[in-house]
Amino acid sequence: MIEDNGYAISVPVEVQVPGGEISDVVSGFPGLKVIKCDGTDVAESYKAMTDAVAYCRARKGPALVHAKVVRPYSHSLSDDEKLYKTPAERAEEARRDPITKLAERMKAEGLVTDADLAAILADVDKEVNDAADEAVKSAKPARSTAMDFVYSPDVDPSSAAFDTPAAPEGKPDTMVAAINRTMKDEMARNHRIVMFGEDVADATREINLKEVQGKGGVFKVTHGLQKAYGGDRVFNAPLAEANIIGRAVGMAVRGIKPVVEIQFFDYIWPAMMQLRDEMSMMRYRSNNDFSCPMVVRTAIGGYLRGGAPYHSQSGESIFAHCPGIRIAYPSNAQDAAGLLRTAIRCDDPVLFLEHKHLYRQTYNKGEYPGSNYMIPFGKAATKREGTDVTVVTWGALVQRSLLAAQQAEKEGVSVHVLDLRTIMPFDWESIAESVRKTSRLVIAHEDQLTCGFGAELSARAASDLFEYLDAPVKRVAALDAPVAYCPDLEEVILPGSANVLDAILETARY
Repeated sequence: MIEDNGYAISVPVEVQVPGGEISDVVSGFPGLKVIKCDGTDVAESYKAMTDAVAYCRARKGPALVHAKVVRPYSHSLSDDEKLYKTPAERAEEARRDPITKLAERMKAEGLVTDADLAAILADVDKEVNDAADEAVKSAKPARSTAMDFVYSPDVDPSSAAFDTPAAPEGKPDTMVAAINRTMKDEMARNHRIVMFGEDVADATREINLKEVQGKGGVFKVTHGLQKAYGGDRVFNAPLAEANIIGRAVGMAVRGIKPVVEIQFFDYIWPAMMQLRDEMSMMRYRSNNDFSCPMVVRTAIGGYLRGGAPYHSQSGESIFAHCPGIRIAYPSNAQDAAGLLRTAIRCDDPVLFLEHKHLYRQTYNKGEYPGSNYMIPFGKAATKREGTDVTVVTWGALVQRSLLAAQQAEKEGVSVHVLDLRTIMPFDWESIAESVRKTSRLVIAHEDQLTCGFGAELSARAASDLFEYLDAPVKRVAALDAPVAYCPDLEEVILPGSANVLDAILETARY
């Protein structure tokens, strides 16, 4: 339902849409019933909405009601419509005022008198004035409430409730297998979970499943989910990331649990408005009346040797700058299972970053940890004990940091390696505890150096751990450039174990 008052602040509708009629632009959509009406006329508006609802309830498809209305005053207190609307235009809008029109119609049909209308007006004025007085007298929000409802006040994914033991079963398998099995288990446990995105279904035309194996995503992470749970719960979305996230937000607000996929992190940006202004803000701006707990899975990162600028980038720090979003970033199969289950059972929106280079590596395989295994958010994992230098890392840099630590040991430097595992929240306590022991800190990540998340950790260390540091904090990160197609250039742009080793030795010898 579009209430079209003809303006976007001061810009008229003919500049906003082709031909000035949004309903004409979409009139060719198959199955879409388009109804135009005078939105200032009560009877005509009622009939239009009745017809639209009947069309939808008859399962014929969606309906769009395009109501032409008036804007009875300027857009805002800072706007003066007399600067761009002529006196004649403003007079015509005043003539079409729906309250005035309805009053005249009711008088003409003998339903009210002038005295009745005056009484209604006085009653409305009193109600509005009383409400305004009550609002003015109301206490302002306490300063202590500034952080209320950024996240769920009831479900804390960093709490002990999400610290459940593993019950390993089967042989070690890949991260892809762990993620896939976790989703299968969670979809069996919770029938409100739906999964959709680009190419995630086994086959959109379900009749084809009798003859084909099924796709299940470009990395086959979702393979078999549609076969197991049907096309109503696992389905393909249009090639439109804003559509995927916007639809998921609407579902989550209504009690469905969407676990959606953005095919590549590089293509998440068309959905940025939905992610930042809708998903992350829903709980806070509604004072906890609404929320949209959902999971956004996306393949991130490079080291693909030919992934090129549109399939290799990182950028987790940008979403760490969005209050209300939790961010998980596993480096191995077991962590992927535990963190994903926490993300799904969490009551907040979670961005779940899956490094595509790690999907099928052998070094990060693990036994499936069971159908109830969860890892609390904000709890880093110690991957290697050490006494001389602390390396904080995540994602694909975990293995590269471990290789660098092994080389450093040959040169007499003992390295403590921490896998952060979640970016928001992050485990500052474990970082601080390690730095107090080693007095030296290296932060290694794949994202670009400038404004990468390592910059935040470095600033925090300089502020909170200055008295314990015996050397400057060293960061290892990608160059401030897109990840190139040429493998030789990719090796130069992205950090490797040799870069981490150099940083470790430089810090140790400072």
